[in-house]
Amino acid sequence: GHIVHNWKVRWFVLLQDKLLYYKLEGGKKEPSPKGRILLDGCTITCPCLEYENRPLLIKLKTKTNTDYFLECCSREERDSWALDITGAIHAGHPVQVQELHRMKNSFKLLANISLHHIVDKMHDNSSGIKLTPNMEQGNRYKETFTGSAVVDWLISNSFAVSRFEAVTLASMLMEENFIRPVGARSIEATRYSDLSEQFLDDSTALYMFAESYKKKISSKEDLQFNVSELSGTIVKQGYLVKQGHKRKNWKVRRFVLRADPAFLHYYDPTKVENRPVGGFSLRGCLVSALEDNGVPTGVKGNVQGNLFKIITKNDIHYYIQASCKAERVQWIEAIKPLT
Repeated sequence: GHIVHNWKVRWFVLLQDKLLYYKLEGGKKEPSPKGRILLDGCTITCPCLEYENRPLLIKLKTKTNTDYFLECCSREERDSWALDITGAIHAGHPVQVQELHRMKNSFKLLANISLHHIVDKMHDNSSGIKLTPNMEQGNRYKETFTGSAVVDWLISNSFAVSRFEAVTLASMLMEENFIRPVGARSIEATRYSDLSEQFLDDSTALYMFAESYKKKISSKEDLQFNVSELSGTIVKQGYLVKQGHKRKNWKVRRFVLRADPAFLHYYDPTKVENRPVGGFSLRGCLVSALEDNGVPTGVKGNVQGNLFKIITKNDIHYYIQASCKAERVQWIEAIKPLT
């Protein structure tokens, strides 16, 4: 309500240029509308997070700066209304309507946003995600947030344009150990092999920041990896030994091979933070096995054999040791189609 800020059930009818709302009497709408919202020049915010205990809001601001807060019954209903209202606002601009439907039905993560940047924003005291205590099956968890709250936050902060996209992004944050599931419901979901089913867009599924997350004093200390390069499907992962670029020493690294986009990232298994310490695009790379008789040029230190080499399109050479010949063959065969 505009005068008394209480909440009342209204029956809404969306027309091409306006949104009508009716009073309900005895479960039926009255013949004449109680009010109307002119959509010309309106701006819409969805999800609207201005009311912490009302996560299903749409906010409409008219060109005369009048605010309307509309609460829906479900997230699906809210998102459907928001899409149709936005379509009506841009009814005179068919290109924008077409773009709206493309955004709804497509999947495209922002290319230049790092996961670390997103988590920094989530931690922000004023605009970050709200941490609350929650109960599940008699267990009490401190400083948690729900799956649906994460999805709402990612959309409202323009990191994703649809719930499907936000769920995938949240799954990546979980996979890279920035957030973790707590409670039976969210932990059970992680047993699915399909990444899209591991994170739950649900108000009963609980999550919290992983203990390994540490804010960096300087962003220069942290390697930034784009969301897009970590969004690919994991094709293969395992432990290999890699030669360093500067000291030419050999260290065990956990390698993760992703497709679409094709990237090879490597992680330091001795560190609690589960984020890549390096990685590169496989497009235009050359991969080949190295002979075991003698030490090839460019290779130093303790070499046990089963070597293979990857040369990037920027002519950077990576020397990697597998534990056996069969493993070397498997990695080369997995990498080659992605180059």
